[in-house]
Amino acid sequence: KSHVKASEAHAAGLYDDEIVAAGSADLAENGIRVSTPEQMAKLKPAFVKPHGTHTAANSSFLTDGAAATLIMADDAATRLGYTPKAYIKDFYFAAVDPFDELLLGPTYAISHLLHKHQLALADVDVIEMHEAFAGQVLANFAALGSDKFALDHLPNRSAKVGDVDVSKVNALGGSLSLGHPFGATGARLVTTAANRLHREQKRLALVAACADGGIGHACLIERAD
Repeated sequence: KSHVKASEAHAAGLYDDEIVAAGSADLAENGIRVSTPEQMAKLKPAFVKPHGTHTAANSSFLTDGAAATLIMADDAATRLGYTPKAYIKDFYFAAVDPFDELLLGPTYAISHLLHKHQLALADVDVIEMHEAFAGQVLANFAALGSDKFALDHLPNRSAKVGDVDVSKVNALGGSLSLGHPFGATGARLVTTAANRLHREQKRLALVAACADGGIGHACLIERAD
């Protein structure tokens, strides 16, 4: 789905105001591969061979890229003549056991942030989540939707965080199809989330990402009118 969504988003011009060329660089994406489940099933595992489930089709690929995000206080934006696109409402970093919870950090961070602001997962209109691997995204979805995981692992939770509405997630594709240039993915997620809020006329976005070493991040972004 990530590849299909990214292909459709580029064809519709939805990334035109998010990507600029460096010099004479070609802006055409070279990592989007629209395929079928049957074709993807033929690919060999990238890690635990021959029984692993992560392949080139469901893993983010290393790619070159850079990103920039302009962040400033509201009064500074007014003074300098900028019109804010969105506000960073709050953010949180979580650290988990890298042995058996390596990429589950987003679940902890999302749980903390929603609890702090007394929000339900259903209150979020737009979700942009880093797709390190398809399995990592699905594992976080499963953890967020599990009463047992919440009771056993999440502070201030006696029931699940909530079931993820996948129609809100990565509507323009994600790291599986767009790539994962280290140090740039976070800015890409925030930019796309802010633009989606305006395009879809929504109020609140949730950005989340995992990182090596057991780190997880979540951020709430609110549309500026």
